[in-house]
Amino acid sequence: MDFEPWWLIIVPVLFGLGWLAARFDFRQMLSETRALPDSYFKGLNFLLNEQPDRAIDAFVEVAKLDPETTELHFALGSLFRRRGEIERAIRVHQSLLSRGDLPLPDRENAQLALAQDFLKAGMLDRAEQGFRAVLQTRHDLEALRALVRIHESEHDWDKAIDTVQQLRARIDEPVPQLAHYHCERAQALMEARTPDFDAAAQALDAAENAVRRNGSTPASETRVRMLRARWAALRGDLESQRAHLQDVLSTAPEFSGLVAQPLLDCYAALGRAAEGLSLLREQYGRLPTLDLFNVIFRALRATEGAVPAWAFARQALRAHPSLLGLDRLLEVELAQGGAERAGRTAEAAPDVSPGGGGLPGEPLVPGADLGLLRSMIHKHTQRLDRYACGHCGFEARRYYWQCPGCNTWETYRPRRLEEIR
Repeated sequence: MDFEPWWLIIVPVLFGLGWLAARFDFRQMLSETRALPDSYFKGLNFLLNEQPDRAIDAFVEVAKLDPETTELHFALGSLFRRRGEIERAIRVHQSLLSRGDLPLPDRENAQLALAQDFLKAGMLDRAEQGFRAVLQTRHDLEALRALVRIHESEHDWDKAIDTVQQLRARIDEPVPQLAHYHCERAQALMEARTPDFDAAAQALDAAENAVRRNGSTPASETRVRMLRARWAALRGDLESQRAHLQDVLSTAPEFSGLVAQPLLDCYAALGRAAEGLSLLREQYGRLPTLDLFNVIFRALRATEGAVPAWAFARQALRAHPSLLGLDRLLEVELAQGGAERAGRTAEAAPDVSPGGGGLPGEPLVPGADLGLLRSMIHKHTQRLDRYACGHCGFEARRYYWQCPGCNTWETYRPRRLEEIR
């Protein structure tokens, strides 16, 4: 390639232009740095030295000196919220919204941040107003999700269902808890002072549709079946109640303990108590649980007496040793045996001879202090006689479809702590 003389001119010119551009940028950077308050650099220094409290104070001073620093205001508000200083976060975001010259995108961000502050503070009505104010903005999906949580916290199931439908209209994402919203609504309609059985039936149909659309889970299917059984029982349709409860034994056997007592009561009301008890004993043989054990033992003790009940208990506890099972057994024996002894004392005196067996209601082990034994065991079983949330670990004596601690759905296993540890 031939050498061109004009290269001798263009190369120095390009070098000079680059030097001027670098000089200009450096001067601009120096001028911007001088414009920043000293508190800004103090705040950065405090952050580097892991002194967040003093850094916050320094940045607050910067925000006071220069109200135009909107990004710093947002950062401070978010930091206050995470630290639990909700009042300070609210004041920061309200001061932003009070500015008349705030650009629209920043105003929307401030409105969303303020709604999040109110939600964190538990001021649900004001949080709802804040999220509704940004529904028609780029934050509408986040606002709709937050509104679902708010209506769920308020147990306003109609609004929660409506908000989920709005969310599904904007984005095709599954909402697994929707079936439970319909179930909660159906339960409320059935338990009202004036029950609306037609509306409850429609709610249960909607719950089944939600289960099919969002993917079925054993918990949601079981809950729908249990509520349909409840609906049938309130209408006096015992055969339908039995069918729905019995379906749980085959489709979701891990939930058998939750339906065992109402299923047994239903069989008894139909005049088929022995058949119901036999069915539960077969279910226990396939999948033993403490709740199922307790129902079967109580039923045997009440209908067939102490000997068959204790025979079942001995066999069950040998196969699956359980302190909680023994505690339940002793509880029933003390209550049932005490009632029997009280009822028979007037009819017969106890046989205290060396070969005597005492009253017909005496325990199978003569002289055994079952009350003392139970009190000793009960101290150890109290902490095991609970259901536990698999998400946050919240423990409760009754089964919940939604955890009262973290508000997540279907995180409780239908087994007591002793069975899962």
